[in-house]
Amino acid sequence: MWQWHKNAAADSEATWQERVGKLPGAVISSGFQASRISVDVYTENAEEALVLQACYGGTVEELTTTDWVAATAPENTPPLIIRDRIVISASADAAVMEALKQKYPRRIILTFPAERAFGTGNHATTSTCLRLLCDHVRHLPSGSWNLTDIGCGTGVLALAGLRLGASRAISFDFDPVAVEVAARNIERNGGADNLELFQADVFEWAPAPGEQSDVVLANLFSTVLQQAFPRILPAMKPGGILIISGILNTQAEETLEAAEKAGLRVIKTVSRGKWTTAQLTQA
Repeated sequence: MWQWHKNAAADSEATWQERVGKLPGAVISSGFQASRISVDVYTENAEEALVLQACYGGTVEELTTTDWVAATAPENTPPLIIRDRIVISASADAAVMEALKQKYPRRIILTFPAERAFGTGNHATTSTCLRLLCDHVRHLPSGSWNLTDIGCGTGVLALAGLRLGASRAISFDFDPVAVEVAARNIERNGGADNLELFQADVFEWAPAPGEQSDVVLANLFSTVLQQAFPRILPAMKPGGILIISGILNTQAEETLEAAEKAGLRVIKTVSRGKWTTAQLTQA
């Protein structure tokens, strides 16, 4: 594994999202100073990292196979509480899980330990998707709706949807590591017999006849969403909803405009930190 790294000004984040945001191994995060950001791309070989260095400067380093996300995760991370429905723990310890079940007997308890793939639930984009999902399906009869999760990450959205009453779920990601981690999480949590998980590119995937969903979730970079809306729209049932996230506030307007041009109508937007999440339906 190789890492290309560059520090940049915080006000250039949108530019870096456009330059490298669609790459599977891209991570853009806040720097130690509020005025700076860290731009990293993880690649399987040196050549890909060196190409980025030639284009944009920065540094290239070979990494060991240590899972740094898991290695540096706080052992006492508090559980994520989603409305009055879901509790997500970063611990897979049986005693911790049993204690949560005792404390929250009427809630859905899930475990998503920190791993390499993005989307354990704590990030603002994922947690807001979960809240909008809970709010939308609260009054839907269990088993009366289904779900498609595009860009599944660790699988938290699809698995939560099944526990909230989805009859079935389709879940896929472009990144094979994400699919691998999602598969482990499905096995770890159980209760996902009606979940179809696979690797796919949203620009090459299309739902099979009869696979349109009542709820579609797409937690992707805004630049990907803007191009993918015409492919996402056919995955929705008439009257269904689409929940999108991964959108920087600075790119929300252009992203929602692209959605409307593709035939969608915005129902609600939620801004949390520097991220925007939106709920839409067919126009």
